[in-house]
Amino acid sequence: MKNPQYYIDLENQFGAHNYHPLPVVLNKGEGVFLWDVEGKRYFDFLSAYSATNQGHCHPKIINALNVQAKQLTLTSRAFHNNLLGEYEKFITELFGYDKVLPMNTGVEGGETAVKLARKWGYEVKGIPNNRAIVLFAEGNFWGRTLAAISTSDDNDSRDHFGPFMPNFNNIPYNDLNALESALQNPDVCAFMVEPIQGEAGVVVPDDGYLKGVRDLCTKYNVLFIADEVQTGIGRTGKLICCEHENVKPDILVLGKALGGGVFPVSCVLANDEIMLTLKPGQHGSTFGGNPLACAVAMESLKVIFDENMIENAQSMGELFRSNLSSMNLPVIEFVRGKGLLNAIKIKPFGENFKAYDVCMQFKMNGLLAKQTHDHIIRFAPPLIIEKSQINEASEIIEKSIKQLMEL
Repeated sequence: MKNPQYYIDLENQFGAHNYHPLPVVLNKGEGVFLWDVEGKRYFDFLSAYSATNQGHCHPKIINALNVQAKQLTLTSRAFHNNLLGEYEKFITELFGYDKVLPMNTGVEGGETAVKLARKWGYEVKGIPNNRAIVLFAEGNFWGRTLAAISTSDDNDSRDHFGPFMPNFNNIPYNDLNALESALQNPDVCAFMVEPIQGEAGVVVPDDGYLKGVRDLCTKYNVLFIADEVQTGIGRTGKLICCEHENVKPDILVLGKALGGGVFPVSCVLANDEIMLTLKPGQHGSTFGGNPLACAVAMESLKVIFDENMIENAQSMGELFRSNLSSMNLPVIEFVRGKGLLNAIKIKPFGENFKAYDVCMQFKMNGLLAKQTHDHIIRFAPPLIIEKSQINEASEIIEKSIKQLMEL
């Protein structure tokens, strides 16, 4: 096995420089753990941004992948296949919608939801052609396509990539007054929002915010689009985060953990009044709804329930936040989150105390996490994590921060 730097140098020489990963080279994953090419084991506290909620290489998901891969992998939507209808029935009944539109990646799910909302806006709400407005929350992140960065506040994502999508308007997050003011424009067809903003630093809105969004969208005949690509499928201690306030979005976007960490799968769920505005030829994907994705997605959802991962995320999240709060470290400004989607904000402390430096110290001590912005660290381990593992990981976090404070 070659040394880690060899692999890093290969990426730097032959790959685009559009990421800045931590300097660790991984080659094995199982459950809540990852191993690097030198055999060192780490707690995974990122879960591929919630794509591996079920843990790495879950045996039942891998088996579903292997069995289907030997049978049929891709037909395109030019033909029917024997798994697509089964998957569509399974997922619509599970989440309580009439129809599903399968795609591959989270950002494709977001793009699909926006197209669907515009179509509904023209054909059902009666907005004059080419005037439909979609609202987004400031601080949002749903990908880096041209449409997605048209709503971004991140200059790195936007600089020298314009012009941007027209009629995409941002309003403050967690501000119902701002939302109601914007919704009074009759050309607004939808509001797309993350129930918890992940990339912004696990920003949790006030209690009642999602209920207020639902009520206002209903009042003004505007579609509520919930981007649950990161927050869905058990991550926050509910099947979807919107369930914390017992609200149902008009359009639900899922991804990441839908593929169980082994295959890219996303989807958009909606009822007939919305979904049936799309006609043949108006939207699609060669790989969307392929048999391999259908098999993986069904098994990925089944194991979430079979192994009580949603309940575990709730209880282990409470334990983890309690552990973090009890550390009483002066450099931890706050702890926040729901379920197993959590974050801390680090106060600047000398030259070696940005969030990146803390993540590097975590790595040295056997835990992988990733900063977002300069001073926030997100913690999102697989939902199968056990109490003893939460406590061990918490000890690593405390030890690492104390070591940096002593430098």
